[in-house]
Amino acid sequence: MKISTKGRYALRMLLDLAEHQNDGYVALKDIADRQGISKKYLEQIVPILNKTDILRTNRGFQGGYRLAKTPDKYTVGEILRQTEGSLAPVACLEHEPNECERYGECATLTVWEGLYRVVNEYLDGITLQDILDRQKEQGANDYVI
Repeated sequence: MKISTKGRYALRMLLDLAEHQNDGYVALKDIADRQGISKKYLEQIVPILNKTDILRTNRGFQGGYRLAKTPDKYTVGEILRQTEGSLAPVACLEHEPNECERYGECATLTVWEGLYRVVNEYLDGITLQDILDRQKEQGANDYVI
């Protein structure tokens, strides 16, 4: 499994919004500048996130984007599933129930199911707030005299 640029940038965009949640609506240009991501690329990601009610949008003067919920309510798994589609390591696990013709006789299926379970549990166990907290901890440890 490889996370695409779209997934990585969506996560960075949402982290930026989480970090600036007290600033009101944040312009896409500001996020693009801070994150070193093209505004045009972020414009392609916004509709995906808007469709799932992750973002709140305000048009016009002082318009922009903000998180619809607090950062502790978003998991990395949720965000990546929205941008990547499935996080399944093999195609046969993308549908429930499993429709693979070899489902009953596949010797490796339990390996892929285990990997899928571990990936989902890990990514669903990390929130945007967790990442912000870790970032603050690391910054606090960078004190130099």
